[in-house]
Amino acid sequence: MKNIYFLLITTFSFAQSVTKTMNLLPDTGQNTSYTATFGQDNDYNINIPLFTNNANGTITDNVTNLMWQQVDGGEMTHPNAITYANNLVLGGYSDWRLPTPRESFSILNLQNSNPALNTTYFTNTNAGYWWTNTFELNSTTRVWVTNAGGGIGNKPISETISAGGTFKYHARAVRDIVTPTVIANHFTDNNNGTITDNLTQLTWQKVPNANLLTWENAIGYAEGLSFANATDWRLPNIKELQSLNDESLINPSVNQTFFGAIGIKNYWSSTTLPNQVTSSWYWNTAFGITTYTPKTNTNYVICVKGNPVILAVNKFDFKPKLKVFPNPFSSRINIENATGNEVYRLYNEVGQELFSGRNIEKQDFLDLIKGIYFLEINGETAFKIKLIKQ
Repeated sequence: MKNIYFLLITTFSFAQSVTKTMNLLPDTGQNTSYTATFGQDNDYNINIPLFTNNANGTITDNVTNLMWQQVDGGEMTHPNAITYANNLVLGGYSDWRLPTPRESFSILNLQNSNPALNTTYFTNTNAGYWWTNTFELNSTTRVWVTNAGGGIGNKPISETISAGGTFKYHARAVRDIVTPTVIANHFTDNNNGTITDNLTQLTWQKVPNANLLTWENAIGYAEGLSFANATDWRLPNIKELQSLNDESLINPSVNQTFFGAIGIKNYWSSTTLPNQVTSSWYWNTAFGITTYTPKTNTNYVICVKGNPVILAVNKFDFKPKLKVFPNPFSSRINIENATGNEVYRLYNEVGQELFSGRNIEKQDFLDLIKGIYFLEINGETAFKIKLIKQ
């Protein structure tokens, strides 16, 4: 696993307030390797999806800190979906609503398809799409939806069965566990060719690569990029890439004050389509939809860096590269490509040390309670990884 660090430099910003409803942006859930080229989606574990079944018809997303309806409300028109969510009483709560596009996209699991959900927590209702609360700009007939195949886009409200169409558009309600906060400046221009998104804590190239690249070459370019005194650049996964989208803008659907060079183009993500492994997801900036194309086709690249949680580390080059698995773990922690000379330290969220020494693979952690842990390898000069105990 490549090791990455996050450095926030606040030097110059334009006032642009934004409401933050999600604590962190979850990973896509992709855990399968589809190429020997390092830098694909599953090579980076940053904010691993972690849900809690509250046993009352609700699911808590521990990464975003949002609460979701476990079983969606079924097929209905968009006006009825708004009314349904606003009037829902579930789990002892009455403050439910339809999600924003970003919130709805956040719970999709891109390792799965049809549905692209973790069905251990979210019941499969055979929905084709899920409504959001956001209309396409200047439209009263097209609404942003997520789909069971794993994408997000703007679709006609007339397509659902209840409106005379042929597709199943369902409503899944969400609620805020904590009061959303307002961030004064959505983006910060760091005056070094990079832009920091203060909503996700990710840092982006201000000017994307001007060349069209295949997917494999896009990964190679991102992994080899040395820019703005940093070498921990990578190809963003599809959730990270889509997080730049602004549904209040079109052609392109991104803030032009900060991303004036992004244009109306297709941008590769590091995320593979699991049921068509020769294809990968990309983001189109005309409206902001995500869709997919064969990896041998060419698209543009905008690189990202940053790690918004305690994983923040200095880059350290292991040869061969270490990989920690499985994650989540239940009992054993395995280290791929270990030399036997590594020193490990496992500690919990509050910093209590639970293990220190070599040969961590021989340790049994079955008795640890479920939750989040951190594994430090070779001390502060190497890297840390976030582990989920299930």
